[in-house]
Amino acid sequence: MSHPATPLVELVDVDFSHGPELPVLRSVDLRIGTGARIAVLGANGSGKSTLFRLLAAAWKPDRGELRLDGEPVRYNRAGRDRVRRRVQLVLQEPDDQIFATSVSADVAYGPVNMGLERDEVTRRVDAAMTAAEVADLADRVPHQLSYGQRKRVALAGALAMDPAVLLLDEPTAGLDPAGGRQLLRTLEALNAKGTAVVLSTHDVDLAYAFADTAVVLTDGRLVGGDVERILTDRDLMERARLGLPWAPLVSRALGRRVSAPQELP
Repeated sequence: MSHPATPLVELVDVDFSHGPELPVLRSVDLRIGTGARIAVLGANGSGKSTLFRLLAAAWKPDRGELRLDGEPVRYNRAGRDRVRRRVQLVLQEPDDQIFATSVSADVAYGPVNMGLERDEVTRRVDAAMTAAEVADLADRVPHQLSYGQRKRVALAGALAMDPAVLLLDEPTAGLDPAGGRQLLRTLEALNAKGTAVVLSTHDVDLAYAFADTAVVLTDGRLVGGDVERILTDRDLMERARLGLPWAPLVSRALGRRVSAPQELP
């Protein structure tokens, strides 16, 4: 009998709050496997950024646990370093992550602090800058770059850690349509090589185009499943204060049947 593969990273029955009067997540379960393409959607304040920080072990849940490769994570330095080598979070605002005086130095920060040999650091930095399409900016000062370029530098810094799971909080926010499409092509190329990509977004059309699985945060809980089933559930999307993507609406108009979503897991 075959058994399902162990998820790379998972949240198991997690609660989180910012205090007794500010609950954010309740009984959340989320599993991320190799090569996953997941879109996380929800209104402002629904807990998307909180969810990502929990997945990256930046914050500790009030209840439940984070597991990496099937093993519970410990919230000490060794435990967080273990997560950091496998899971990387790219924040919505690149200036929250970029601080070095050159692009190459910023991208090298993580590998250097892992204690890697110089040749390995160089290899990772070159590969990450190429993947993020910022190799031509290697000697530039980051704060002199455009917003879209800084987003790509932040992405390159995450890629230099060679993560199995890449978490991107609103990756296309602040980008023009061409910049958003370019970034999406980069993420698709990374995913094709086996990297699990999880992105949060308000853009339901982006989620529908990119993801295989969609999870919607509403009232502190996750509802998720096949991207088409989730994003065409009008009641769910209305509760989450989100619209419906246009592509499946066209499919429905042509008579395609879409089954109802299920709560995770």
